[in-house]
Amino acid sequence: MRLPLFPLDTVLFPGCALELQIFEARYLDMVSQCLKAGHGFGVVHILDGREVGAAPTAFASIGCEAHIRDWQQLSNGLLGIRVEGGRRFDVQSSEVQDDQLTVAQVAWRAEPALQPLNERHADLLVLLEALGQHPMVKTLGLGGPVDDQATLANQLAYLLPFEATQKIELLRLDKPDLQLEQIQSLLEQLQDGA
Repeated sequence: MRLPLFPLDTVLFPGCALELQIFEARYLDMVSQCLKAGHGFGVVHILDGREVGAAPTAFASIGCEAHIRDWQQLSNGLLGIRVEGGRRFDVQSSEVQDDQLTVAQVAWRAEPALQPLNERHADLLVLLEALGQHPMVKTLGLGGPVDDQATLANQLAYLLPFEATQKIELLRLDKPDLQLEQIQSLLEQLQDGA
């Protein structure tokens, strides 16, 4: 499938919300087309380049579909949109159009079956609840009660201050229990380094 891409300095995860301010013509056109057609666009992490200006020369080969959930004209005159992460995908090939919008041929990744939480996840649940008390996390609708491993893993991977390369690797893992193990390991590394 061909999917327009929005390369960003962030890594979007399924079920997680992201607020964006749109001002470049290529992305205003993309958002308009997505709203008219009722489909999303892809968010990929920039590896080489910038969010603004010419299309980045390199970005992660895995990304997350973004569904537009709300939009409004902001007080600064820009278009504000809120997106929610959908399916994960692998970029098979990409091209930069004349308007500098990157369009990719993508392959959708299979989503894992829902796995219930168990007592091993108690500490991570408490951590997510604590993160959910932050006003910015509350405005994104994250950090509330969760009851499956994938939701817990995606929200923690999105919210915690891991390096972008670590987040990309977490997005690449297909099994939520492996994601949670890796998150626990990364947290221990953060604590050791503190």
